[in-house]
Amino acid sequence: MDQSPTDAIGTRRKFVEAWNETIIDIWQEKIMKLGVFNTGSLWQSTVELPLKADGRFYDITLSQTFLEYGLWQDLGTGRNTAIGNTHRRDNDGWSNKRKRRRWFSIKYYSSAMKLRDFMAESLAHEFKSMFCAALDDDNARYNTEYYRRKGYTR
Repeated sequence: MDQSPTDAIGTRRKFVEAWNETIIDIWQEKIMKLGVFNTGSLWQSTVELPLKADGRFYDITLSQTFLEYGLWQDLGTGRNTAIGNTHRRDNDGWSNKRKRRRWFSIKYYSSAMKLRDFMAESLAHEFKSMFCAALDDDNARYNTEYYRRKGYTR
């Protein structure tokens, strides 16, 4: 059963807001699980910014923020790390000091694709129901310019 346009907008709003909150929860959980938690500043820096959307939730802007340091942890790079190499020189010679701790990129991409799929399906159902309603109304069909030119008005 198709939803009314008002219900569909409410459903999209709830889904997008829940998605935004869930992303932050996932990031914080991964940060703790992978041990990217020295001072706690990266964990505390993950914040969802206010959702920006038009009233119909056709155009949505989602924003999250975290410290840049988190990207370096995700990529396994940082200070004293050679470009293209995760090895670092110290007094004992070359040793592997930095390892990738993928707290950000993999989950974020798959979650963004789920959000994309939900929005596509939701908008498709609303679009389909709009045309079905127009086709069910015989007067609307016969009162179009095409039928008027052909002389088929009712």
